[in-house]
Amino acid sequence: MCKEITLTKIPAQKFKTIIFSCCFFAVTGLYAQHGDSISITTNEKFSLKQAYFPTGLILSGLLANGNSSESFKNEVAEERNEHFPHFKTHADDYIQFSPIIIAYSLDAFGIKSKTDFANRTVILLKSELIMYSTVALLKNTTHVLRPDKSSYTSFPSGHTAQAFAAATFLNEEYGEQFKWMPFLSYGIATGVGGLRIANNKHYISDVLVGAGIGVLSTKIAYWSHAHRLNKNKALPAF
Repeated sequence: MCKEITLTKIPAQKFKTIIFSCCFFAVTGLYAQHGDSISITTNEKFSLKQAYFPTGLILSGLLANGNSSESFKNEVAEERNEHFPHFKTHADDYIQFSPIIIAYSLDAFGIKSKTDFANRTVILLKSELIMYSTVALLKNTTHVLRPDKSSYTSFPSGHTAQAFAAATFLNEEYGEQFKWMPFLSYGIATGVGGLRIANNKHYISDVLVGAGIGVLSTKIAYWSHAHRLNKNKALPAF
């Protein structure tokens, strides 16, 4: 019994450190996004500060993407296989879209978003196109084998990219009205990333890069939006 409660098991300690690091990135992102929030006037302009969070996620994922057995991503995969090797769920297949559903549901219940319905929908479609194209291109060019050996489409995580793109969309539309919205939106997205690792479908490097792509895709969609679908509400071009 004493052996079970000792703190000398290095891999477990490393695993806790890794999980803490992931949470740190998520929380840092929340404050980065929230601290540079956009006003309700729909004047979304490029800000270098807003690019710190997604760029940091992508760079962290690239740094963790070593091929040696001692690399960061393989250490996490080993800990997953040791502690919950039979874990499997399909919840992440659905949760990834939940921030979008929340955004449109709030609007349907009379809680107005920052942007009108038409412009908001165009922005979302642009974000989805940027995100999907980027993820598909990287998957096809990098040809990385998934940790469960099921296919060569591991890098980056499409589920995580989708979740973070949707979370950024929800936060852009309602983050200024509800101060807790960043915690809800990015908390959901972080959960999706964690489930992709727990399902043994992705390495942590795949998840970090996917998260960065998702955030950046939606940001680019807002920065570049200039199509006047509504004369009273149109975002300026970047």
